[in-house]
Amino acid sequence: MTRGWAEFLERLSAAIGLPLLVFLLLLLSVVGGVLYYLYPRWIPKRFPRLRRKKREKKATGKPAPPAPEEVEVTEPSSGDTLPDLPAKVFLSLADRLAAEGRYAEAVRERLRAIVRGLADKRAVEVLPGMTVTEVARAASAVVPAAEPALRGATGIFSDIWYGQIPATEAHDTLMRRYAAEVDA
Repeated sequence: MTRGWAEFLERLSAAIGLPLLVFLLLLLSVVGGVLYYLYPRWIPKRFPRLRRKKREKKATGKPAPPAPEEVEVTEPSSGDTLPDLPAKVFLSLADRLAAEGRYAEAVRERLRAIVRGLADKRAVEVLPGMTVTEVARAASAVVPAAEPALRGATGIFSDIWYGQIPATEAHDTLMRRYAAEVDA
């Protein structure tokens, strides 16, 4: 196999020349890259199976539609903005995630429920791009009694999501307690 391949390359370089062969390979790779970049557009419409769409990129900046009371969220959201859902939706999602053993995501959803509850009570105005610490600091200025619980909740969240500490059931239990304290 190797000998046949070497003979083939020798004949090809003798017929075309090495510089032209390298140029043709480079041109072929550029054309392949362009076709890959423009993938679904260059396939004829009569071949729908080949025209699979690329994965949709999540649109940012679009406001979420108002949620009715019986909204069921199937997966945690992953944007920087807080979705416009009631706090109990975040709590039910957090309960489901905790039951599945996905404690890091459950902690995130419990914190979102806390923030949504504070925003609904007009204790804090959540602006896009605000960090968890900024939200807690702003809420603590309005509701000083909630400061220890908010500090604890943001600490757990930061340790898990930024400090990359594995989340446990104990973290979820603490977040439940902090959420109850802030809600009270």
